[in-house]
Amino acid sequence: MNGLHRPSLLLLCVLLLVISGCTSPAIDDASYRNGGISVNLTSSRDIADAWMQVTIYQIKDLHQTEYLVVNAPISLKNGKNGIYLPAPLEPGNYKLYIYLIQNGERKTAVIRDIVV
Repeated sequence: MNGLHRPSLLLLCVLLLVISGCTSPAIDDASYRNGGISVNLTSSRDIADAWMQVTIYQIKDLHQTEYLVVNAPISLKNGKNGIYLPAPLEPGNYKLYIYLIQNGERKTAVIRDIVV
């Protein structure tokens, strides 16, 4: 490869990295506080009409049992966002399946473990 092609190749690689950035919001962490699930998200754009669903499974004696499903409409701003969903939980270990839904499609999903 001669010297003229290297800058072009480098520029193409940088351009691909820039335009391939993540457009779906990222679910950062989740915790239990004040009788509910607190979820932190980071979004690269404003999202007006979305839903968050959290399916909560209780972990007891090496078994996972569906305990509760909570959901709510949400709006996200560009940057960091905090979402709170009321969910009374007993002390114990739980697994949270967190879904962000927009226009009927699942945009982001993660699984988080919490201890109450």
